[in-house]
Amino acid sequence: MRVLSVIEDSVVDGPGIRTVVFTAGCPHHCRGCHNPESWNPAGGEEVSVETLLEQIQVSGWDGVTVSGGEPFMQPKELAALVRGCKRLAKNVWVYTGYTLELLEQMNDEHVTDVLNQADVLVDGKFIESLKDRSLRFRGSRNQRIIFLNKV
Repeated sequence: MRVLSVIEDSVVDGPGIRTVVFTAGCPHHCRGCHNPESWNPAGGEEVSVETLLEQIQVSGWDGVTVSGGEPFMQPKELAALVRGCKRLAKNVWVYTGYTLELLEQMNDEHVTDVLNQADVLVDGKFIESLKDRSLRFRGSRNQRIIFLNKV
């Protein structure tokens, strides 16, 4: 999986203390993006899902967030990472510039797997004119926090 960085103790990318995996590559190029260095799909480094899962397990935190870049640019690897996190009993949030509806329309088995396994999806492009610093866990008012896992 192409990874820009891993933060092992974030408190701003979901509830509690979380491990955050920032993927490399993003097609959205949102104006005002807080992470434009993640746009390059050749950025960062190649890291195996197994190595990421080991790092996540060692961190000891209950939550994992996958952000970017655009995690769904690597759907097969993302699905494997989310499945592995769930096997480790982690709460999983995934950030994406796509909407849930667009992801569902992709009819991609790996995208569907992510949506079936992840607990929360934060969807929608960052729109600078809708930026709102008072929002928790998102940057602009159009972005939604969608609870996928109803269990």
